[in-house]
Order: sequence, then C-alpha cells, then structure tokens
Amino acid sequence: MSFTAFRASLRRQALSASFKRAELRTSSFRKYSTEAPPAAKSNTGLYVGLGAVVLGGGVAYYLYDSSSDTAKATSTALKSAAQSAKVATNFVPTKADYQKVYNRIAEVIDDAGDYDNGSFGPVVLRLAWHASGTYDKATGTGGSNYATMRFQPESLHGANAGLHVAREVMEKIKQEFSWISYGDLWTLAGVAAVQEMAGPKVPWRPGRIDGFESHSPPDGRLPDASQGAPHIRDIFYRMGFDDQEIVALCGAHALGRCHTDRSGYDGPWTFSPTMFTNDYYKLLFDEKWVWRKWNGPKQLEDKKTKSLMMLPTDYVLTQDKSFKKYAKAYADDVDLFFKDFSAAFAKLLELGVPTQQFVASEAWIMQTVDEQKS
Repeated sequence: MSFTAFRASLRRQALSASFKRAELRTSSFRKYSTEAPPAAKSNTGLYVGLGAVVLGGGVAYYLYDSSSDTAKATSTALKSAAQSAKVATNFVPTKADYQKVYNRIAEVIDDAGDYDNGSFGPVVLRLAWHASGTYDKATGTGGSNYATMRFQPESLHGANAGLHVAREVMEKIKQEFSWISYGDLWTLAGVAAVQEMAGPKVPWRPGRIDGFESHSPPDGRLPDASQGAPHIRDIFYRMGFDDQEIVALCGAHALGRCHTDRSGYDGPWTFSPTMFTNDYYKLLFDEKWVWRKWNGPKQLEDKKTKSLMMLPTDYVLTQDKSFKKYAKAYADDVDLFFKDFSAAFAKLLELGVPTQQFVASEAWIMQTVDEQKS
C-alpha cells in the first residue's frame, strides 16, 4: 500500500486518546489534522507583489547595486510594472490558486526518496523559519517580505547552512507557478510542512514581494544553538515575541534532525522526526539527558538509547523558570501546544510585511491533501 493511501487513516488514529508514544517511535507517518474554519470572505484587490512577469519571475532581484538611487527607483518601477501587468492580464490569484501551490508543495515534500527519513518537510519548515526570523522590530528590517536568502551573503550565513536543499526544492515549484513571490512560496511551504506532517492548522496570508540584495539583513540575527537563556531572549525579543511564544516556536524541533556537515550538531530531537507532535517537550522532561562525549560541539543525548539529541538552547527550557513553565504545559497538553504554536508561527511568517500588502482581510486556512481527498 502506498504512503498516501493510508496516511489519512493513520492521522485519525494519531488524534485518538489511545495513540501511544511508543507508536510514534516506530512510525514516521502523519496523523490527521484539525478541521479548517471557513475561508475568508474577501480576497479582492490587486496583489502588489505576487511577482507577475517581473518580480515573481525573478528578473529584478539581481539587476542593480541596491545602495544606489537607481536601485531604489528601479525597485519602485518594477513593483508598479508588476501591478500593471496584473491589471493588463486580469489575473488576480485567489485562494484556489494558492491551494494549488500548496498541493504541489505537499507532493514535493513526500517525494524525498532517502533524504532525511523520506521527507523534505523539516528542511522546508526551517527555510520558512529562517527566512522570517531575521526581523528586527526596532529598524523594521529583515523578515519574510523580500526573500533575501536568495542572495549572498545571507544564503551563506552559518545558520542557513544546508538550506540550499529547501531552496532548490522550492525553485522547481516557482518555475511551475511563476506568479507567486518567493516570500509567499517559502512561507506557504512552511505552513504546508507543518500541516502535512500532522501539525496544527496555521493561518496564512499572501502579499510578500521580492526585493533586492540591499534588503538583506546582517548576519547574527538567528539563534545560536550553543547559547543560553539571555541569548534566546535577545533574539526573540528583538522580533517581538514573549517567553510563551519563544517556547512554543521551539516546538518545531519535533521535526527533522541536525547534520554534522551543516551545523556541526548531529541527530534527531524525537523518535518520529517527520511527525509534528509535542514529544519534543515530553522527551525533555521524561528522558535523562547527558552530555555527549564526541569530537563535535557541545550537545546532549538521551542516556537510554543514545539516539536522540538536544541542543544547549533546548535544554535551557528545563532550566529557566519562565521557559520551564510553558515547556511543561506543552508536554502535558498537545492541544495547547498546537494552539500556541499556530498563533506564534503565523505571526513569525508575517514579520516585516506591511499590513497593506496582504491580499486577504483575514488569513486563509489551506486544506491538507488528505482533507481534499476525503
């Protein structure tokens, strides 16, 4: 039986109270996710930065030295040209158009072969996170609006090592749907990754535009896994998150694994790295963690199986009083975790995007592939 054929039934099992943690350790399949609320009533208005023939097609982002007046003028002209092109072709993407992109992303995520437990989902989620997590509320710079990880040196920042895999996967979809901006594509991919790997529904709105190299944020805005609580707060407070949101966002470590040829760290956080659960928090409290003896950077491993890892920034959640309170709550209540993660992740994906750019007056809830088939 194919992976897709019985994915829906496994999801439903996963939502039941009888779905045991032991089952997660032996299965990388995904559970059923929550029902979608009604779609937004309004999606009218011209999408300023969908990318049309000019921006979204990627023609503009490499043309000019961004520090010059010419670049600024060109940027404005290109955005206007994109808008004019939309009017001329009478093409205003609807939720249905974005749902098609979502569906294609879901297909590609599953088509990973032997890569990382057979799914591109975790690395695609990381792309969306890192493309958004550079936001600085004090200066209004960074964030997902300009998709600047397409450029060097941001693409070469140490925290982004290995994300060329996700960008290359997304590039195939960009060629198929040239009208969508990279920022919208990457963030929508993050939403698809969470939902298709049994996570919560994440509201999402289109409206990001593709910028220039000059819009790239400086290095050092993403978390350093070797640091402690003060560093974590510096990074997340800069974006506008509080302690509860910090801990909720850390729950994305339920997915994926570290690679020695990228971050230097090694191993998965959970026994089911392609299923979005609250096991990340459960394991933090239920397992005994010891420092791993090896030639790599300082990390922890579970004493029992020595097959799992935790970063110093993960372990902080069990040591800092405020962080621990939320981490323990999420370990005890998966529904609470899903609710808080959804809200924090949706907020993260919109950082740096001017409100007037968003197309929908309300965020859309995209349907999973299984929901569409049921």
